[in-house]
Amino acid sequence: MRMLTLFVTLALVVCGASLPTADAAPSPTAKRYIRILPKPGEKVPLGAKHYFIYGFTKPPKLGTAIMRVEIYTHEGGRDTSFVVKGDADMPSMRGAHSSGDKDFSRSAKGVYLLPVRLVMPGDWEVTLTFIKEGKTVLHGAYLFDL
Repeated sequence: MRMLTLFVTLALVVCGASLPTADAAPSPTAKRYIRILPKPGEKVPLGAKHYFIYGFTKPPKLGTAIMRVEIYTHEGGRDTSFVVKGDADMPSMRGAHSSGDKDFSRSAKGVYLLPVRLVMPGDWEVTLTFIKEGKTVLHGAYLFDL
């Protein structure tokens, strides 16, 4: 295996190519580029004209917690024209407790809501995908311990 890695690296250098680095931007063909989100309650930029604020309605504990997302224009008006999807999983046990991508429902007040099933203590990740006019604007992840 070491010889194969050495050979591939040497071939890339000879051809003038380089190996991808951790700092490299995601390729346009990459499935998803996940941005780690700041702590809940902070304004998070969402494209050039919007921002969102997210968090749980109550501090999360075992059972069902409700994730809440509010989207605003920079002028301060609420915007409900986005589709928001969420997926909860445990990174240390990837796939074992995944909820799968679920659409957030929208309340009468324009708040996006998603029930999140937290089935055991440990590290958790909720990924949020924001879609506007059929295009993904942001794919982010909130990491927390329960």
